Formats: sequence, structure tokens, C-alpha cells
Amino acid sequence: MQYDELAQLLLPGKYPSREELEKRYPPRNLPKGAEVTRLAPSPTGFIHLGNLFVAIANERIAHTTGGKVFLRIEDTDLKRKVDGAVEAVIESLKYFSVSFDEGAEIGKDETYAPFYQRQRVEIYQSYAKELIKKGRAYPCFCTEEELTALREEQKANKELTGYYGKYAKCRNLSLEEIKENLKAGKPFVLRLRSEGNAEHKIKFHDEIKGEITLSENDQDVVILKSDGVPTYHFAHAVDDHLMRTTLVLRGEEWLASLPIHLELFSALGFEHPRYGHNCSIMKQEGETRRKLSKRKDPEFSLSFYRKEGYYPRAVLVYMLTLLNSNFEEWYLINPTAPLEEFPFTAKKMSKSGTLFDLSKLNDICKKELSQLSEEEMANFLEEWTKNYGSDRQKEYFSDREYLLRVLQLCMGTQSKKRRKDFETASQAMEMIAYFFDRTPRVDEYRVDLDTRRAVLQDFSRTYDERDDAQVWFSKVKELAAAHGFAAEMKDYKAAPENYRGSVSDVAEILRIAITGKANTPDLWTIMQILGREECLSRLSLACEEEV
Repeated sequence: MQYDELAQLLLPGKYPSREELEKRYPPRNLPKGAEVTRLAPSPTGFIHLGNLFVAIANERIAHTTGGKVFLRIEDTDLKRKVDGAVEAVIESLKYFSVSFDEGAEIGKDETYAPFYQRQRVEIYQSYAKELIKKGRAYPCFCTEEELTALREEQKANKELTGYYGKYAKCRNLSLEEIKENLKAGKPFVLRLRSEGNAEHKIKFHDEIKGEITLSENDQDVVILKSDGVPTYHFAHAVDDHLMRTTLVLRGEEWLASLPIHLELFSALGFEHPRYGHNCSIMKQEGETRRKLSKRKDPEFSLSFYRKEGYYPRAVLVYMLTLLNSNFEEWYLINPTAPLEEFPFTAKKMSKSGTLFDLSKLNDICKKELSQLSEEEMANFLEEWTKNYGSDRQKEYFSDREYLLRVLQLCMGTQSKKRRKDFETASQAMEMIAYFFDRTPRVDEYRVDLDTRRAVLQDFSRTYDERDDAQVWFSKVKELAAAHGFAAEMKDYKAAPENYRGSVSDVAEILRIAITGKANTPDLWTIMQILGREECLSRLSLACEEEV
């Protein structure tokens, strides 16, 4: 076979040489041990927890070692491309404090640009042409119908499906046959001429899983599609070499493709980067575990966390507990330390499935939000409300002094023990809503209608907003006694049969009338914030309710 002639037939014209490309994309000048990592999503418009999982690991390893992390967009499949998807990826990851040193739309170092694969097609074709000249790539003219029939034959024979060995029908076409097909205008793809044998086993060190055994690749995979655009397999090998990637951390679903990638690096004459395949994120469902799914689990999408208003640092903390086995211990000792100080390493990443627990994330959110000042909480809530809140919720921020008083009470920032009631921005905004409007009643009264009305009417006649908390509560006790409730809890506990209830039951009647809820922060303070006129109005409306 005259491979030089074949290369010119298939990819006519002049392409940049290997030497020119090596000069265009030189080795990086970084400290010894510095890692170059990357995130390489497809612009499909859906960014999920798995993307964040990998992004955090790559960003932490790069920056912990004094290296670089870049964003590359693998847009070779136009059918899946969604407008605005790249911006969505960058914005979502930035929200969770994942920042890139260079890459698509980053606007920093452009030495290794472009970072969109469709803008690098000439580079891939240059290396593909080189493979043809070396006899390591050939054209395949098989139609979709022929490939489908091939797969059906393999299934019937109970053989591995794919394009390999005796099933690689175009592998040994003569130059004359290829010319005839080209003259007839038959479309073709370019395939790797594999030299592997699936019966041969190779040992490989995975940076996360340790020593693993793989079968050699024997598949003649497509490297250039019929439009001349590369497949993911080929493009990533070329790009990771030229962009000088040292470590590829990715999902374990790519482990099956590793033999293909190793052979491609070998065929291209490149040293392959080190690979680490992280475990899948699992969900407990009854007695079994399954992978998180974008169809079944709304929490799989990163948009879920932004719409609900999860505090970014809290999500990052939780993801780090999943990523590194020693992070949780470090976090307990350093609860407020910058997360960048944690010595992240791939060696501490889980080798098996990681269980995602939304309840545990919510607990971390409560802890993280409780450590904020009321000013910081107000800023967080306002930013969320701008994007996801209702028009009425946006009005909560018109009187910032009033809002800060509300948050000071609800967070307990002036007390010895902080409250941990808030999980997310959306939940927090609902929880404080009764300070701004008379909200629908959440909890039911535990007394009959006549008793409730009598208690509320008598309290309204004696209520004076100038009373301090002690005087206010003494009046509640008197009110309790007047209506057959125990004024002292010790009396009620000693002989509950002698009373209709206790002073706490009377306080609950007032609390539900004022806030609509049976459990709230200190009621006296709530009423001080609301003011006399608003409190009396709510008490009056509660008296008018028929249920």
C-alpha cells in the first residue's frame, strides 16, 4: 500500500507539521510536581452533580500542586449542542467556587487556545493524515445499514459487537478499491488500524483505583467522522498532549474506553497522561443503591441547588466529604477555615460507589448558614431572590434595618447559641415571610374555637408593646390562670388533670395567631419587631376565623 498517496487522497492539501504544532503548543513552565488538569464537558445544556464532582477534584489537585486547570469544550457532536450551554457550565461552576486558569470563555491565558474542539479540526486532521502515512489509519465506506447488519450477525454468533478482526470489512481494501469508492462519491470515516489483541491483558495504574487489569484494544474505532470532524476518542488524545495535560480525572464510565485511549496515544507517539477514574455517585433506594439519574432525581442537576438556594460553600463542603475520605475530620477541626487550605489528594478518593445523602447536605447547610452574620445572610438571600424570588419577596429588602432585625432573631446572632433553622435560601425566605405578611396558617390550634377567641380577646385588651419580656410573660401567665390553664409548668406536671393545659398551650395560641406556626423564635421579640398595630390586627383576624 502506498500510504503517502492514500493520505493525500483522503486528506488533500497541506497541514501543519508535527514540529510546527509542538512549537505552537510548547511544554508548560511549571514547578516540579505541578499538575495540569482539565474539565472537558460537551455543550449539551445539562450540567450535573457528576460534573461538579470531577470539576472540584481537578481544580483542587491543580491548585494544591501549583499547577493549572483549564476548561475545554468538546463540541464535536453538533446534534447535542445547546446554545448558551458553555456559559451555563461556567456560571454554574463559578457559583460553587470552581475557577479555571484558562479555557473557553475564561479570557485569561490563550497559549493553548482554541479551547473549542470544532475550532481545532485542522490540527486533528494533521495528525490523522500522519497516521494514514504510517499505515495506522484507513478509510471505511460501510453504510449504517451494513454496520447494523454486522452487529446483528455478531449478536447471533454471541460475539463481542464492534468493528474488529474479520468484521473490519474495509480494513484491507486495496488502494485501487479505495480510489473506486472515492470516485463513486461514497462517504467514508477514518478508522484506527488497531494492533491490539483482546485476549492480551495489560496492567495499568489508575490514580484512584490503584492497579487494574485491562484487555488490549482490538477495535478499529472511528477517529474522523465523514464530515472530517474527530470523535471524542481521537480529539481528546491530541488535545491532552498539546495542552500538556498531566492528569485526567474522570467518571468511571470512561474506564471501558481506556484501552482505546492508550492505543491512540501510542499510535500518535505521545506519552499519555495519568488517569484516575472516580466512583459513581449513588443513591440509597430501599435496600439497594443505584446511580443518581437526571430522569429520576432532580438533585442530580446543578440547577436544582441554585433554584433552591443552597449555600455554595455548604455544597462544596459536602462534595469534599464525598471526594476525600479525610476531609470530614479536617472540617470538624477547621469549620471556618478556607477550604483551599485542605490538602486534597487523588489518593484519598473513594475506589467504590459514593453514597449521596441529601439530608446530610441539608445538615451541613444549616451549620454553614448559622455561622454567617445577619449582614452576610441578608446578602446571600438578596442575591438568590434577585434570580429566583417572587416580586413580593424582593420587597423584603426595601427596609434593610427591619430585615436585619428579623435575621438577628431567626439566626440567634445575639444569643449564646446560634439557631440552625435555615437550610436554603428558598426555605429561609418562606420561614421569615410572616414578618412581612400575614401568611396562611401552617399549624392547627389545639384548643376549641371558643377558648381560642376568649384567650386572644383578653390578651389583646392587656397587650402593651412597652412591656419588657418579663412583664409580657407574667401577663401570659395571668391569662393562662384566668382560663383554666396552669400558670406554672411545675403545677401542670404535678397534676395535669386539674387544668385544661399549661401556660405553654396559651403561648402556642398566641404564637399561631401571630405567625401561623406553633414553633418560632422568641414570640415577645417577634411581636416587638412586628409592632403593636400589626400584632393587634393579626390577633383580631385570628378571632374572626371560624376554624
